[in-house]
Amino acid sequence: MTKKNSALALILGSSVLLAACTSVPNQAPVIDRPVASSSKPVVVTEPAPVVRDERGMYTVKKGDTLIRIALEFGQNYRDLVSWNNLSNPNDIKVDQVLRVLPPEAAPAGSGVQTGAITMPPADKPVPVVRKSEPRGDKKAYSESALAELQRPDGAKADKPGSKAGAAAGAAAVAETVVTVPAPAPAPAPAVEEEKLSWMWPADGKVIATFDEGKNKGVDIAGKAGQPVVAAGAGKVMYAGSGIRGYGNLVIVKHSNSLLSAYAHNRSIVVKEGNTVTKGQQIAEMGDSDTDTVKLHFEIRQQGKPVDPSRFLPNR
Repeated sequence: MTKKNSALALILGSSVLLAACTSVPNQAPVIDRPVASSSKPVVVTEPAPVVRDERGMYTVKKGDTLIRIALEFGQNYRDLVSWNNLSNPNDIKVDQVLRVLPPEAAPAGSGVQTGAITMPPADKPVPVVRKSEPRGDKKAYSESALAELQRPDGAKADKPGSKAGAAAGAAAVAETVVTVPAPAPAPAPAVEEEKLSWMWPADGKVIATFDEGKNKGVDIAGKAGQPVVAAGAGKVMYAGSGIRGYGNLVIVKHSNSLLSAYAHNRSIVVKEGNTVTKGQQIAEMGDSDTDTVKLHFEIRQQGKPVDPSRFLPNR
């Protein structure tokens, strides 16, 4: 074989080998191999929805008491007992949902009360809505005829019990829209607050001021037995020792949005439901549930602690 033929054979052999190599991937069968992570059906788990209480509801947490919850929302604990049909106010459980605002008969802002309309039986007369315009009867329209039509017994009505009378009466009732007037709006809290007059609940040095998150009110030093007076006129909504950390406590409600709290008293001289005037003695200063004789005084607006210095006069 000549060198030329050998070179040609070598070139042909290389071409065949190269074609074989390049054709293998196209000829080989395609096998779908499942990925290890997808060998089982993939279940997409949605994140747990955040549970939010509807307006006016509260979920009980560990350490809560009904009286503390009532204080936090500016309510009388007896109202919470009533709204939630509690047989034992001391028996509330973690994760129990309680109503902490008054139940509403209709959505806020609605001036119409909804309800089913009871249709009268067919064998009884159905009231027909009378209009101050000519009726389709044979009487001529006149002032006297109009006056007669407006009288309860002025116009002839369809015979009670007849099908025509029942149908006409039912249609009249069905087409009649009864508008229930919206209840008169409650006075705005700002107006009520402006009418209130405040004074300091006790004489003594202020040893701790309001600090949101740390101190919910002010602390006033004094002597055991010293008078504690109502800082403003109102009604006693709580008098007792049912809230840990407050000792003997008095809570006075001054308006729909404002209440005041007087803690650590030695004794209480008023009862729940009493109406008190500004400056009237309600307790004696003491050291119940604390280590020193002092008065812890709070003002809460719509259940939220606010700085008492916004309301109390300058000393």
